[in-house]
Amino acid sequence: MSTQAPSLLAGTFTELMPHDGIELREGYAEIGDQRLHYVEAGHGPLVVLLHGFPEFWFGWRLQIEPLAAAGFRVVAPDTRGYNLSSKPEGFEAYGVDLLAADIRGLIGQLGAESASLVGHDWGGTIAWTTAMNHPEVVDRLAILNAAHPRRLSEGLHHPSQLRKSWYFFFFAAPGLPEEVVQARDWHFFRHFLEDANPPYTPEEIERYVEAWSQPGAAAGMINYYRASVRQSQKAAVAKLRPLAAPTLVIWGERDSYLGSDLAEPKREDVPNLDRVERLPDASHWVHHDEAERVNQLLIDFFA
Repeated sequence: MSTQAPSLLAGTFTELMPHDGIELREGYAEIGDQRLHYVEAGHGPLVVLLHGFPEFWFGWRLQIEPLAAAGFRVVAPDTRGYNLSSKPEGFEAYGVDLLAADIRGLIGQLGAESASLVGHDWGGTIAWTTAMNHPEVVDRLAILNAAHPRRLSEGLHHPSQLRKSWYFFFFAAPGLPEEVVQARDWHFFRHFLEDANPPYTPEEIERYVEAWSQPGAAAGMINYYRASVRQSQKAAVAKLRPLAAPTLVIWGERDSYLGSDLAEPKREDVPNLDRVERLPDASHWVHHDEAERVNQLLIDFFA
């Protein structure tokens, strides 16, 4: 683990975050042949925040300092392929088992034996998989608008969910998506964030554009979908196993990308489900839309 000068945290990144007198620290973890960039704050039990598509660590800007102020050591990495983390070539490097192994390695590199995980969207898929593949490193699990893999697989058999997930299949095409997403100043990626309420500010959107513009980032982000679509769904479902970790699901009901019926995991898959907390006025970007409510739910659950 190496810590760099906090150049990325200077200026507008920190200006756009709430301040409770909590110091933000920046670092890199070397995990095999991958290098994960992360931002860290606070001291205490480790909580790892896993962002989704098309965000990066900054997607947790409204959670990092409140969780740190509540007595946790909070680490928000850029997952593989995003922003300042490694961006290996080829979709084969973005299988979800590899992404989960990154998080297991990150927890060890941070000097911890285990952590509580929070995952949104793709970060939720990585969190589900880490808890299944590496249960020894996951104390508690909080999932935000990310269906359990079995529920998502079942959902994709229904036309209503297939319509919502059209971009899975667009991203599977070779080459073309990288050109499309960069056109018109990243209009394609910007579109995904438009459901947020309140809207993301122009300054916040510019931080996302900066992350998307990192060399190789567009391909890395899209390769998550290529790897997902190309895997055998039958084999993926066969690998599922029950989760040991106590689990909280937080779900924004106005999600344009996932049907609300996907919020409830099956009890045999998640026997220690604490509950599914549905927020009726929140979009897919629940941690942005209702940050104070989400923060309190997380603090109470992890405490």
